[in-house]
Amino acid sequence: MEQLNIWFTNLLADNTIFNAQTLEYYAEGLATTVQLVFLSLVIGLVMAVPLAIARGSRRKWIKMPIFFYTYIFRGTPLLIQLYIIYYGVVFIDGIQDTWLWLILEEPFYPALIAFTLNTAAYTTEIFHGAIKATSKGEIEAARAYGMSRGLMMRRIILPSAFRRALPAYGNEVIFMLHASAIASVVTIMDLTGAARLVYARYYAPFDAFLFVAMLYLCLTFAILYLFRYLEKRMLAHLRPQS
Repeated sequence: MEQLNIWFTNLLADNTIFNAQTLEYYAEGLATTVQLVFLSLVIGLVMAVPLAIARGSRRKWIKMPIFFYTYIFRGTPLLIQLYIIYYGVVFIDGIQDTWLWLILEEPFYPALIAFTLNTAAYTTEIFHGAIKATSKGEIEAARAYGMSRGLMMRRIILPSAFRRALPAYGNEVIFMLHASAIASVVTIMDLTGAARLVYARYYAPFDAFLFVAMLYLCLTFAILYLFRYLEKRMLAHLRPQS
């Protein structure tokens, strides 16, 4: 192990760009990117499930506000949403005198709010479409067993909808990973921010950004593999039998 460390140190010593300091920048950016994307996806998923159920309500006063929310956040660029939340918070009267300012003054949390609201809007529509596509036969069978609406939603509709929504949700996860690159515009040191720092220090755009592109590519392939595995397990009943 010690010989490996010596070899790695000597290798970095001969490299003017990818040295220990720049790799530390990339490691910090990777950790920030994974944390930001993971938290926004988890919180957005928790928000999207009840919103998707309410989106299918017959009462307009329930479904219309959710419709307008998803319409606005899906119809406007994520960068504009991030700018509004990051810069607009300052102009809320009295917020700098509250405990919220201790959180919102850090750029990570406005970015987390913008990413969460955006992915929650997309995920709501994904699950809403999957819930609407539930077979009538499944619903009638559940009713024949005497299931209540809540029990039917929990045991029949939501598990079935989640399986159908899995491919589309996998695309949403990858989209959020790629969209997280804009977090660097609000001074967050993510992967793209680390690449900008390396480029500004060494004036090597190809080396800095191609390396970070490879990191994004590795993360994308890991997500693809995970969702392919989940689809293989959860949609096994749809594969043709040999």
